[in-house]
Parts: sequence; C-alpha cells; structure tokens
Amino acid sequence: MDDKPRRKFHPVYLLLLIPYVALLWVPFYNQIEPRLFGIPFFYWFQMSWIVGGVACLYPVYRHEERNK
Repeated sequence: MDDKPRRKFHPVYLLLLIPYVALLWVPFYNQIEPRLFGIPFFYWFQMSWIVGGVACLYPVYRHEERNK
C-alpha cells in the first residue's frame, strides 16, 4: 500500500468544465447561421471544440505532470 497524500483541488481543474458545458448546451449552437466556408454553425462550432478541448486539457496535463 502506497501512502501518497491526497491531491487537493486546484482551480486549473475548472478548465475541464468549459468544453463540457459548451457542448452540452445545444440550444446555444443549434443554428445554421453564421456559415464558415459554407459549413453551418452547428457543425463548425462542434469541430472547433476539438482544438478548444485540447486548449483546455493542456494546462491540466501540465499541472498534473508538474505535481507527480
């Protein structure tokens, strides 16, 4: 049994809520306009969260690696 101290909550973990809330709040992005290169907003908003999700996860990853 390894007796490591429990990790405390750090505000960086709140970044994980941003993509979760943004993508679950469907009425916000359930529309066609504005279009981007002919792609309806509904689709390009979701696709942009691939990059947005990485941007939110990276600081959490760095924090976890620093505190190993």
